[in-house]
Amino acid sequence: MKRKPRPPAPKERERIKALFDRFAAHLGDPKTELDYSSPFTLLVAVVLSAQATDKSVNKATERLYAVADTPQQILDLGEAGLTPYIASIGLFRTKAKNVIALSRILIERYGGEVPLQREALMALPGVGRKTASVVLNELDVEPAIAVDTHVYRVAHRLKLSAGKTPDQVEADLMRIVPPERLTRAHHWLILHGRYVCVARKPKCGECIVADLCPSRELFLGG
Repeated sequence: MKRKPRPPAPKERERIKALFDRFAAHLGDPKTELDYSSPFTLLVAVVLSAQATDKSVNKATERLYAVADTPQQILDLGEAGLTPYIASIGLFRTKAKNVIALSRILIERYGGEVPLQREALMALPGVGRKTASVVLNELDVEPAIAVDTHVYRVAHRLKLSAGKTPDQVEADLMRIVPPERLTRAHHWLILHGRYVCVARKPKCGECIVADLCPSRELFLGG
């Protein structure tokens, strides 16, 4: 049965607004922690970041982008040439194939430019909805919330969503986050989950929204 979420009650809307106002006040205007210098290097970095840390990706792309940071240069490396640069990243063989394939498509269909439309991005090898959302949101093309493990966890703990899948959580967040906060909400939730609301033992004593968190009592004293 298709979910039919109810709009938040007035008091809940106030709580949600307070949550994101506080994130805005304390976390400002964050950007991705992935290093990039163009839409293409951002796209490649995000593709490489699946099931890998931003730190590990940045370490690999620092070397890679020093020698190849355009679709043509990446294509010229070929799979064999690309693989050594990203071998420290999980699933590197599949990612090498995808990066080479998407580079070829960008050259053949888009003149070497990254198409900044969701459907076109998602048609590229290795680019799913989450990757497209990260790219579009980071480049301020389209407000989007890419739901990774951090966003999923924080959304549930803050009772912003009860969705069972990343797509359901994304839909809930896009519906309830105040419109003026949508472009940064993705980053705030990731940073909060990465550094404060961590998986095993959330740091409730350091949490800037602890008083607004329905799950806080579950972790106090833990």
